[in-house]
Amino acid sequence: SYQVIITDEEAPTAVCNPLSVDLDATGNYTLDEDDIAAIGAGSTDPSGPVTLSVSPSVFDCADVGTNTVTLTVTDGSGNTAICDAVVTVQDVTPPNALCTSATLTLDALGQAVLNPASLNAGSSDACGISGYSASQTDFDCSDAGTQTITLTVTDINGNTSTCDASVTVVDNTPPNAVCN
Repeated sequence: SYQVIITDEEAPTAVCNPLSVDLDATGNYTLDEDDIAAIGAGSTDPSGPVTLSVSPSVFDCADVGTNTVTLTVTDGSGNTAICDAVVTVQDVTPPNALCTSATLTLDALGQAVLNPASLNAGSSDACGISGYSASQTDFDCSDAGTQTITLTVTDINGNTSTCDASVTVVDNTPPNAVCN
């Protein structure tokens, strides 16, 4: 009597596909089973189903842009094949813009300049804020009173959001009386 042992020594076929993902509002993303299936779509083995895994699978703000992940395809006999896939991580969440009011006093020449950051009341973004701009920064006597100014908050990935702030322009300079 003979004993025949059949072994599967043939590696599966690994196919890598690109994938784009968006960070969540906290600046994080973890690849789920559907993502991994999309990356490895087309990976096969003649002996049956394969399992897929990727590394790395967790991304944050530091990963915005293109990233290389390694897909490992394993068949039922433990044979493996690997390939590299590109995962593009995007930050699409705008910052949370929060405004506060400000008061500007005109100088002796009747002018005042607003620093846009002075309208910020704790604006935030999971990936970080790169800057602030205001719809108006230069004021003169014609602006005396309360103005509504729009503050634009920009995050490090170019997403923006706005809020409105009240800016009160005050003219405290008395007139210069000239007598003859």
